[in-house]
Amino acid sequence: MGALGTHKALGLAKDKGARFVLASTSEVYGDPEVNPQPETYWGNVNPIGPRGVYDEAKRYAEAMTMAYHRSHGMAVRIVRIFNTYGPRMRTEDGRAVPNFITQALRGKPITVYGDGSQTRSLTYVSDLVDGIDRLARSSSTGPINIGNPVEMTLLEIAETIKRLTKSRSKIVFKKLPVDDPKVRRPDITLARKKLKWEPKVPVEEGLKRTIAYFRKVL
Repeated sequence: MGALGTHKALGLAKDKGARFVLASTSEVYGDPEVNPQPETYWGNVNPIGPRGVYDEAKRYAEAMTMAYHRSHGMAVRIVRIFNTYGPRMRTEDGRAVPNFITQALRGKPITVYGDGSQTRSLTYVSDLVDGIDRLARSSSTGPINIGNPVEMTLLEIAETIKRLTKSRSKIVFKKLPVDDPKVRRPDITLARKKLKWEPKVPVEEGLKRTIAYFRKVL
Protein backbone atom coordinates (compact mmCIF):
# COMPACT_ATOMS: atom_id res chain seq x y z
CA MET A 1 0.00 0.00 0.00
CA GLY A 2 2.81 2.43 0.82
CA ALA A 3 4.31 1.93 -2.64
CA LEU A 4 1.53 0.96 -5.04
CA GLY A 5 -1.09 3.06 -3.23
CA THR A 6 1.10 6.16 -3.39
CA HIS A 7 1.79 5.62 -7.10
CA LYS A 8 -1.93 5.35 -7.90
CA ALA A 9 -2.81 8.33 -5.68
CA LEU A 10 -0.17 10.43 -7.44
CA GLY A 11 -1.71 9.52 -10.79
CA LEU A 12 -5.14 10.58 -9.56
CA ALA A 13 -3.80 13.87 -8.15
CA LYS A 14 -2.06 14.59 -11.46
CA ASP A 15 -5.28 13.91 -13.39
CA LYS A 16 -7.31 16.21 -11.12
CA GLY A 17 -4.66 18.92 -10.78
CA ALA A 18 -4.66 18.47 -7.01
CA ARG A 19 -1.97 19.27 -4.47
CA PHE A 20 -0.53 16.01 -3.13
CA VAL A 21 0.48 15.70 0.54
CA LEU A 22 2.48 12.60 1.42
CA ALA A 23 2.41 11.38 5.02
CA SER A 24 5.91 9.95 5.22
CA THR A 25 7.65 8.85 8.39
CA SER A 26 10.76 9.12 10.51
CA GLU A 27 11.25 5.43 9.65
CA VAL A 28 12.91 6.56 6.41
CA TYR A 29 15.93 7.28 8.64
CA GLY A 30 16.02 3.63 9.76
CA ASP A 31 18.32 3.00 12.73
CA PRO A 32 20.04 6.37 12.42
CA GLU A 33 23.73 7.01 12.93
CA VAL A 34 22.99 10.74 13.20
CA ASN A 35 21.06 12.27 16.11
CA PRO A 36 18.97 14.39 15.85
CA GLN A 37 17.92 13.53 12.29
CA PRO A 38 17.81 16.42 9.79
CA GLU A 39 15.97 16.11 6.49
CA THR A 40 19.34 16.03 4.69
CA TYR A 41 20.24 12.70 6.35
CA TRP A 42 19.78 9.77 3.94
CA GLY A 43 19.21 7.20 6.65
CA ASN A 44 20.48 3.77 7.69
CA VAL A 45 17.87 1.24 6.59
CA ASN A 46 18.20 -2.54 6.31
CA PRO A 47 16.25 -3.26 3.07
CA ILE A 48 15.91 -6.99 3.79
CA GLY A 49 15.20 -6.79 7.53
CA PRO A 50 11.82 -7.45 9.17
CA ARG A 51 11.03 -3.71 9.15
CA GLY A 52 12.32 -3.23 5.59
CA VAL A 53 8.98 -3.46 3.78
CA TYR A 54 7.54 -0.47 5.66
CA ASP A 55 10.75 1.59 5.65
CA GLU A 56 11.47 1.05 1.98
CA ALA A 57 7.84 1.59 0.96
CA LYS A 58 7.95 5.06 2.52
CA ARG A 59 11.33 5.83 0.96
CA TYR A 60 9.95 4.71 -2.42
CA ALA A 61 6.84 6.84 -1.84
CA GLU A 62 9.01 9.91 -1.26
CA ALA A 63 11.08 9.16 -4.37
CA MET A 64 7.94 8.68 -6.50
CA THR A 65 6.37 11.87 -5.14
CA MET A 66 9.46 13.90 -6.04
CA ALA A 67 9.60 12.24 -9.48
CA TYR A 68 6.03 13.42 -10.20
CA HIS A 69 6.95 16.87 -8.91
CA ARG A 70 10.00 17.13 -11.17
CA SER A 71 8.58 15.43 -14.27
CA HIS A 72 5.02 16.75 -14.22
CA GLY A 73 5.36 19.96 -12.24
CA MET A 74 2.90 18.66 -9.64
CA ALA A 75 2.42 20.56 -6.38
CA VAL A 76 3.56 18.11 -3.70
CA ARG A 77 4.32 18.27 0.02
CA ILE A 78 6.20 15.63 2.03
CA VAL A 79 5.90 15.48 5.81
CA ARG A 80 8.09 13.11 7.83
CA ILE A 81 6.00 12.21 10.87
CA PHE A 82 7.71 11.23 14.12
CA ASN A 83 6.14 9.21 16.95
CA THR A 84 2.66 10.61 17.59
CA TYR A 85 0.17 9.84 20.35
CA GLY A 86 -3.12 11.06 21.79
CA PRO A 87 -6.75 10.18 22.50
CA ARG A 88 -8.57 7.73 20.22
CA MET A 89 -5.58 5.47 19.68
CA ARG A 90 -6.54 1.80 19.73
CA THR A 91 -5.90 -0.03 23.00
CA GLU A 92 -4.29 -2.91 21.09
CA ASP A 93 -2.38 -0.59 18.77
CA GLY A 94 0.93 -2.31 19.44
CA ARG A 95 2.98 0.86 19.79
CA ALA A 96 4.71 1.87 23.01
CA VAL A 97 2.37 4.55 24.41
CA PRO A 98 -0.95 2.65 24.05
CA ASN A 99 0.75 -0.56 25.17
CA PHE A 100 2.16 1.05 28.30
CA ILE A 101 -1.09 2.84 29.19
CA THR A 102 -3.27 -0.23 28.63
CA GLN A 103 -0.96 -2.44 30.67
CA ALA A 104 -0.68 0.12 33.47
CA LEU A 105 -4.44 0.67 33.75
CA ARG A 106 -5.14 -3.06 33.72
CA GLY A 107 -2.50 -3.75 36.34
CA LYS A 108 -0.52 -5.97 33.99
CA PRO A 109 3.29 -5.96 33.58
CA ILE A 110 4.51 -3.03 31.51
CA THR A 111 6.67 -4.55 28.77
CA VAL A 112 9.78 -2.66 27.71
CA TYR A 113 11.85 -4.16 24.91
CA GLY A 114 15.62 -4.28 25.29
CA ASP A 115 17.01 -2.40 28.27
CA GLY A 116 14.76 0.59 27.58
CA SER A 117 17.64 2.90 26.67
CA GLN A 118 16.47 3.36 23.08
CA THR A 119 14.89 6.79 22.60
CA ARG A 120 11.72 8.17 21.07
CA SER A 121 10.31 11.68 20.62
CA LEU A 122 6.58 11.91 21.32
CA THR A 123 4.40 14.43 19.48
CA TYR A 124 0.84 15.11 20.64
CA VAL A 125 -1.72 14.63 17.88
CA SER A 126 -2.97 18.25 17.78
CA ASP A 127 0.59 19.49 17.24
CA LEU A 128 1.05 17.02 14.39
CA VAL A 129 -2.19 18.08 12.69
CA ASP A 130 -1.15 21.73 12.99
CA GLY A 131 2.23 20.96 11.41
CA ILE A 132 0.73 19.02 8.51
CA ASP A 133 -1.82 21.76 7.88
CA ARG A 134 0.88 24.44 7.83
CA LEU A 135 2.97 22.42 5.39
CA ALA A 136 0.01 21.68 3.11
CA ARG A 137 -0.80 25.40 2.89
CA SER A 138 2.83 26.51 2.50
CA SER A 139 5.01 26.86 -0.59
CA SER A 140 7.54 24.33 0.75
CA THR A 141 7.79 20.99 -1.00
CA GLY A 142 9.62 19.26 1.83
CA PRO A 143 10.40 16.80 3.13
CA ILE A 144 9.97 18.47 6.51
CA ASN A 145 10.22 16.77 9.89
CA ILE A 146 7.20 17.20 12.15
CA GLY A 147 7.98 15.90 15.61
CA ASN A 148 8.92 16.77 19.16
CA PRO A 149 12.65 17.44 19.68
CA VAL A 150 12.31 16.39 23.35
CA GLU A 151 13.94 12.94 23.44
CA MET A 152 13.01 10.32 26.06
CA THR A 153 14.12 6.75 26.61
CA LEU A 154 11.42 4.09 26.41
CA LEU A 155 12.09 3.28 30.05
CA GLU A 156 11.46 6.93 30.97
CA ILE A 157 8.20 6.87 29.00
CA ALA A 158 7.11 3.68 30.77
CA GLU A 159 8.00 5.10 34.20
CA THR A 160 6.18 8.36 33.44
CA ILE A 161 3.02 6.51 32.40
CA LYS A 162 3.21 4.28 35.45
CA ARG A 163 3.45 7.39 37.68
CA LEU A 164 0.64 9.28 35.94
CA THR A 165 -1.71 6.29 36.08
CA LYS A 166 -0.70 5.55 39.70
CA SER A 167 -0.34 1.95 38.60
CA ARG A 168 1.17 -0.85 40.66
CA SER A 169 2.28 -2.67 37.53
CA LYS A 170 5.86 -3.87 37.35
CA ILE A 171 8.08 -2.93 34.45
CA VAL A 172 9.47 -6.04 32.76
CA PHE A 173 12.04 -6.33 30.01
CA LYS A 174 11.81 -8.44 26.85
CA LYS A 175 14.12 -9.16 23.93
CA LEU A 176 14.70 -6.20 21.60
CA PRO A 177 13.19 -6.71 18.11
CA VAL A 178 15.57 -6.86 15.15
CA ASP A 179 16.49 -3.45 13.66
CA ASP A 180 14.59 -1.56 16.37
CA PRO A 181 15.90 2.05 16.14
CA LYS A 182 18.22 2.98 19.00
CA VAL A 183 17.52 6.71 18.72
CA ARG A 184 14.73 8.84 17.30
CA ARG A 185 14.75 12.63 17.53
CA PRO A 186 13.79 15.16 14.86
CA ASP A 187 15.78 18.19 13.91
CA ILE A 188 12.93 20.67 13.42
CA THR A 189 15.03 23.64 12.32
CA LEU A 190 13.34 23.56 8.91
CA ALA A 191 9.82 23.39 10.36
CA ARG A 192 10.56 26.36 12.60
CA LYS A 193 11.99 28.36 9.71
CA LYS A 194 9.62 27.45 6.88
CA LEU A 195 6.36 26.82 8.78
CA LYS A 196 6.83 28.82 12.01
CA TRP A 197 5.91 25.54 13.72
CA GLU A 198 7.00 23.78 16.86
CA PRO A 199 5.12 21.53 19.31
CA LYS A 200 3.11 23.26 22.05
CA VAL A 201 1.76 20.40 24.20
CA PRO A 202 4.25 19.14 26.82
CA VAL A 203 4.64 15.35 26.94
CA GLU A 204 3.19 14.94 30.44
CA GLU A 205 0.14 17.05 29.59
CA GLY A 206 -0.44 15.07 26.43
CA LEU A 207 -0.06 11.79 28.29
CA LYS A 208 -2.58 12.89 30.93
CA ARG A 209 -5.15 13.61 28.19
CA THR A 210 -4.41 10.28 26.53
CA ILE A 211 -4.65 8.35 29.80
CA ALA A 212 -8.02 9.99 30.55
CA TYR A 213 -9.31 8.73 27.20
CA PHE A 214 -7.99 5.22 27.78
CA ARG A 215 -9.67 5.10 31.22
CA LYS A 216 -13.05 5.70 29.56
CA VAL A 217 -12.43 3.14 26.81
CA LEU A 218 -11.16 0.42 29.14
